[in-house]
Amino acid sequence: MKVLELNDSVRSEVLDHLRTRSAGHTPEYEKIVADIVEDVRIRGDEALFEYTEKFDHVRLDAQSILVTEEEIREAYEAVDPSLVRVIRSALQNIRTFHEKQKRNSWFESTPEGTLLGQKIVPLEKAGVYVPGGKAAYPSTVLMNVVPAKVAGVDRIIMVTPPGRDGKVNPGTLIAAHEAGTDAIYKVGGAQAIAALAFGTQSIPRVDKITGPGNIFVALAKRQVFGNVSIDSIAGPSEILVLADETANPRHVAADLLSQAEHDEMASAILVTTSSTLAQEVSKEIDAFLENLSRRPIIEKSLQQFGYLLVAQDLEQALEMVNAVASEHLEIVTKDPFDVMTRVRNAGAIFLGGYSSEPLGDYLAGPNHVLPTGGSARFFSPLGVDDFIKKSSIIYYSRQALEGVRDEIISFAKAEGLTAHANSIAVRYEGVEDPSE
Repeated sequence: MKVLELNDSVRSEVLDHLRTRSAGHTPEYEKIVADIVEDVRIRGDEALFEYTEKFDHVRLDAQSILVTEEEIREAYEAVDPSLVRVIRSALQNIRTFHEKQKRNSWFESTPEGTLLGQKIVPLEKAGVYVPGGKAAYPSTVLMNVVPAKVAGVDRIIMVTPPGRDGKVNPGTLIAAHEAGTDAIYKVGGAQAIAALAFGTQSIPRVDKITGPGNIFVALAKRQVFGNVSIDSIAGPSEILVLADETANPRHVAADLLSQAEHDEMASAILVTTSSTLAQEVSKEIDAFLENLSRRPIIEKSLQQFGYLLVAQDLEQALEMVNAVASEHLEIVTKDPFDVMTRVRNAGAIFLGGYSSEPLGDYLAGPNHVLPTGGSARFFSPLGVDDFIKKSSIIYYSRQALEGVRDEIISFAKAEGLTAHANSIAVRYEGVEDPSE
């Protein structure tokens, strides 16, 4: 990888280039996805089965689309018990972390006769999309289902594309069963998102859709937003390592490569105050590449969106970190805890030389469904709050309302909304105005 000196010109060039990775830069797919979504909305199962056969080469019907209890039993028989133990260990950590996010309704009354509050209610139905086919992502199942379960969602529906044998990966099924998924459907792509958003004869309509997917899934989620809530538009994976001269270059290189192997559009960036470290990391990356199974993908990723940036000082480095707003941020400096307090934008922050990004992917507990493409400037990791909704509670007694009626009437008249003013005034017809 090429080492670049960080300056204003390089900073702008890098940020502009990273923005091309977003779903907003794929207009050639939008019409295709829009047609699929609309077709499923109108024809339901019929369209769903046709697209599954076309794209996944699997013929489904109303009887075979739903994963059965027998298929789940077969999954446990097919998987090494050690993987089941790992899934259960991760599940416990994820549940423990997310239980700390739970919030309660609150109410506050006054002697004047008012009561204000906020009622928190879990969503009734949540839909979880899990990528499938050749790949298996049990960890993604856990990260989406557990916070919904902790939030108290009544029914959790999972969709995932089947393999060519018409089956779902056994690891994915086990994770879904262990986490408490209520129903699993063998369908993927934009057609699955449409089914969750509008409902079909087989798949119930949900209130919110979460989970990552390819460009077709991302665009479909964006198109159905408004008919249903979504978590975010997930983009390609990304990592930024902020390091100084104390960092181990071999470890930094390994961590950058751990994200570059995801996708040719993945981004791996080092921002360091040490030119020596940058050069050593570059050499370590070349050495690692000789033995990595996904080398072609990694090389393409690094060629397109890999950067080794040398900053003049920590302040300039932090400016770049906050501008990129990376999905994953590793801080490998002399005092990472102090540096962390100066980070404003990041999806997940990993502190120190032994808090490697895969720790967060699988076992630590915090959610690995994170904002991408710079959206950490305004989005947060998936969590319990994503599966609840809030209602404001307002109660005023007659006496309490009388104390503020003139202010409300005055405000309403100032906005030209006389019916608003009348709605208050009519309650005190025949009552002397205390201000007169």
